[in-house]
Amino acid sequence: MQEIKPAKNFKKVAVITMARNDDFFLTRWINYYGKELGEENLYIYLDGEDQPVPKNAGKVNVFHEKRVVEHVVSAEKRRLSFLSNVAKSLLQSYDVIIGVDADEFLVVDPKCSKTLAEYLSAIDIQYSVSGLGMDVGQFMGKEDTLNVDLPFLSQREYALISSRYTKPSVISKPVNWGSGFHRVKGHNFRIDPNLYLFHFGSVDYKMIQDRFLDKDRMATGREGHIKKRAKTIDIITKAKAKTDEKWLSIARDFQTFIRPIYAWNKPTMAKWKLVVKIPDRFKGIV
Repeated sequence: MQEIKPAKNFKKVAVITMARNDDFFLTRWINYYGKELGEENLYIYLDGEDQPVPKNAGKVNVFHEKRVVEHVVSAEKRRLSFLSNVAKSLLQSYDVIIGVDADEFLVVDPKCSKTLAEYLSAIDIQYSVSGLGMDVGQFMGKEDTLNVDLPFLSQREYALISSRYTKPSVISKPVNWGSGFHRVKGHNFRIDPNLYLFHFGSVDYKMIQDRFLDKDRMATGREGHIKKRAKTIDIITKAKAKTDEKWLSIARDFQTFIRPIYAWNKPTMAKWKLVVKIPDRFKGIV
């Protein structure tokens, strides 16, 4: 693990997201990022004036945006264009902006003994930095249906290492994010050795099934996206998970040096389905 020098000056860090019909994840999102960064540095943009403000919003900055019903591809381009502009504006007041979805949690390795704000203050961020993508899924037959009152990582032990979630989520300069935060247009990416982006969209099979009943999601072509989440559960259930932490470093190196032919500034795992056991020190964090 690289040596992290103490931050000379704490950077001002904000986190932004845009969501619709995601109150369950937004509640967790507020709890986690509020503790790490301070509620007043959280910015939530609700997609639709009909969307309720999360009950635990507290000092969080919550805004309602006019709902535009369109196919998921067009919607994602519009959403990330909007959030890129939001980030550009906020960078006039903040040093660092984190852009993530409501079910994504950027976590510093507990080995570092630093909060997220402390860690981001201590590292150099040229344009962006990424955490290693950890797509957490339910191991069917071994792990029970999610208990909503307990932390995710106290109930789920396995993750599919996914380049889809190794996103340039952290930026220090105005940039244009691609759809889903998956890349920064015109710039390379750098995967930090101590940051992990935990994605919990596949955390519970029943929750995925319930999403098929969401008419909003089905009407905008998100059925395929939801099926991918079910596939993550299937992969995790059938795989023999790696337990040695060396595989985290191997995956990080693989994603750094292997790039998709169609997008040099995005990582890839090619067709490698690497499932790992999440180190015990992460239990209870989210």
